[in-house]
Amino acid sequence: MADDNLPQTAEYDGPVGGWGSAKGMAAVGRVAKAGPGALETLAHQNKAGGTMCSSCAWGKPAHPHSAEFCENGAKATLWDLTSARCGPDFFATHQVKDLVTWSEYDLERAGRLTHPMRYDAGQDRYVETTWDEAFQTIGAELRQLDPKKTTFYASGKAGLEASYLYALFARSWGHTNLPDSSNMCHETTSVGLTQMIGSPVGTCVLEDFEHCDMILHVGQNPGTNSPRMLHPLQEAAKRGCHIVAMNPLREKGLLEFANPQSPLQMTVAAPTEIADSYLQVRTGGDIAALTGIAKHVLKLEDEQGGVLDHDFLNEHCHGLQEWMDWVSDTPWDRLEQVSGLTRQQMQRTAVCYAQAKAVIGVYGMGLTQHVHGSDAIGALVNLLLLRGNIGRKGAGCSPVRGHSNVQGQRTVGISEKPKLVPNDKLRELFDIEPPMEEGWNTTAFVQALLDGEAQGFVGLGGNLARAVPDQDRVVQAWGRMPLTVHVATRLNRTHLMPGKSSWILPCLVRAEEDIQNGTNQQITIEDSFSHIHASIGKRAPASSHLKSEVAIVAGLAAATVDANPKLAWDDWTADYARIRALIEATYPDQFHDFENRMTQSGGFYRGNAARERNWQTDSGRANFTFPRDLDATGLGDDDGVFRLMTLRSNDQFNTTIYGMSDRLRGIEGDRMLVMMSPEDMHDMGLQAEQRITLGESGGGARQVAGLRVVPYDLPRGCLAGYFPELNPLAPLDRHDMLSDTPASKGIPVRITAT
Repeated sequence: MADDNLPQTAEYDGPVGGWGSAKGMAAVGRVAKAGPGALETLAHQNKAGGTMCSSCAWGKPAHPHSAEFCENGAKATLWDLTSARCGPDFFATHQVKDLVTWSEYDLERAGRLTHPMRYDAGQDRYVETTWDEAFQTIGAELRQLDPKKTTFYASGKAGLEASYLYALFARSWGHTNLPDSSNMCHETTSVGLTQMIGSPVGTCVLEDFEHCDMILHVGQNPGTNSPRMLHPLQEAAKRGCHIVAMNPLREKGLLEFANPQSPLQMTVAAPTEIADSYLQVRTGGDIAALTGIAKHVLKLEDEQGGVLDHDFLNEHCHGLQEWMDWVSDTPWDRLEQVSGLTRQQMQRTAVCYAQAKAVIGVYGMGLTQHVHGSDAIGALVNLLLLRGNIGRKGAGCSPVRGHSNVQGQRTVGISEKPKLVPNDKLRELFDIEPPMEEGWNTTAFVQALLDGEAQGFVGLGGNLARAVPDQDRVVQAWGRMPLTVHVATRLNRTHLMPGKSSWILPCLVRAEEDIQNGTNQQITIEDSFSHIHASIGKRAPASSHLKSEVAIVAGLAAATVDANPKLAWDDWTADYARIRALIEATYPDQFHDFENRMTQSGGFYRGNAARERNWQTDSGRANFTFPRDLDATGLGDDDGVFRLMTLRSNDQFNTTIYGMSDRLRGIEGDRMLVMMSPEDMHDMGLQAEQRITLGESGGGARQVAGLRVVPYDLPRGCLAGYFPELNPLAPLDRHDMLSDTPASKGIPVRITAT
């Protein structure tokens, strides 16, 4: 029963989708004031012959719905096609010292960047320049720097063509400092899964969701982060698939969904219930929860037999007995304490798992962004392996990626790890000698920045200075770099931290025509299911001064890298098919017949060895793994220390803020807030909407003040707040042990009432 003495929790009383989704899109549309062509773009979005959404990386079905876009995808497209413009006139009336005080939302509302701009320190303004001046000056300045102290960052949006050239640019110039947005979220997957099953990506394809009879959905919120995922989840729920949600917050996207394309659900029919079991784990409790489920599965095998897939385990797995011994020695009271779940909850889930014939393990950053995030993925893989749920139809491991092409960028060479790139092919194709030492990932770059080692930064999209941990320290250090270059569509906060020489190079959005040599060029992207899709824009560009990402990367490379007849930057810009031919030549097994296959509906599958039960691991088998700690946060229990997780609102995509509504959580208004359980509020004597300060648990300087307290349904000792506003609280040295992914879901903090 509810305690009348406790503050009432915030919540949304409607389903995900439905009229709320339509109103959310309309609200953003009114602000963006997109042109009439935006509706046509949306009508063909994520379909063969159309534009692939620049928002999330969820799969594109071979047989699409009439509208194959979601609320967040529509917001991204409307924002891309805004009628607002941010050109020389805007910068002439706004100094950087004033713009840096604007919110992310207000900077986005300034509109599309229209002209190449360079920073004039004397005026403290960005001023108009020409493309020739930008390329030649940047090239000359890059050549004055040590390549190995310069970073080429990629946000995860640019297509395969621009990404391939970007990686080639870096290697041909002499460095492998190629961090991308995966370093911030799913690098844990890339490193962890590789050790466990020999694949850096998930093993599922979209069709598997049509054949599973159980989905374990761990640490991922489809309602906000990947709403198109709700269609297969809805269909699975309708046919009786058992869906178990495991998340500290009871997210609406995992509770109920009203399909906006269903006339019945938009009028009289009830929404579809998604999860039929919801386990509110403590933040960082996933390892313990998944281990507890596995522990009872092993008990069921002992009691009744026929539960484990012995043929699969004997033929394909390594380390089973040692892992089972460890599970047996792990006491239930410890599993309950760390997970925040009861033994009965874990046992009930184990019974369902033992009865299911095909199980998919879905996960997101709630699993990856911990000190022991790789171990959390390992706990999920261990459970899946017990019944052979990797490498067959309707089953597998399915990480949900964020940026639309973040997985694809890694596929075609944007990686700081030379061992992941076919350098012999690059030597053969381009007569270059790629560096073989490991470069900087995002964490290493930020550390180099703080240490004064970073000399230059080129950003292919993104708002990196706002996305990283230790944000306040980064802001102070960023401007000390000799050179900062930003390829961008709209203004953001990182642009307003100019280096000694700083440039903004405006590019086309994916929905706009990309005319090269008289032909509208197609680009390609890779979704979360390793399928490659062609994308073509058909809207008129926001400005005649814009260039494509391919043209910008090639222009910078031509001005920087020594002349080499095999590095035909201009020719590649004139015809993107020539770049795809290079990708095919570099990765022939995955991209054979690239040009012919890329336009097929649903994309083409580039393959996955683990899906074929070909385990490319050191053992040659799928590996059972042990966690370093049952608690993924690595924090233990300390009186007065809370576990803070950062997350997105409903009106947000990464650092892009579309509005000030978090509708699906029942929260409106400013984003400076922290969600907290009513019981914890009561114990601390806090009132709803009271302002507090969060500070680092060790009493150091990191803090964020002026946060309002919002009562929310959370486990005791856990807090939630928005990214990137709370990033100053995240220490750079708290990251996943294997991958360096920042531990943004388990930040230790203390509360001070104000």
